[in-house]
Amino acid sequence: MDDVTTLVSGIDFKVRKLIAQLKKLKEENETLIIELNKQKQSNEEQKQVIKGFEEKIRILKIARMTEGKEDNSDIRARINELVREIDKCIGLLNT
Repeated sequence: MDDVTTLVSGIDFKVRKLIAQLKKLKEENETLIIELNKQKQSNEEQKQVIKGFEEKIRILKIARMTEGKEDNSDIRARINELVREIDKCIGLLNT
């Protein structure tokens, strides 16, 4: 009878140990999921910032190509308008 009691006690101990380990792993998993979501959000924000900078680079390249031409005022006005629009978009992303 002592053997059965010992076996049941051993099984009970192992089950409790496994339950505690499961709880710990679930908490760790939840923490990692939260961190992953934060990183995904940060990644998306950075992609938007990069797109904005790429657009500014494109506009600056166009501006440099047209520096020697007569209609600079119209082109520069359009470029300035695009840059302001991009700045607004970046500002919205940062809030």
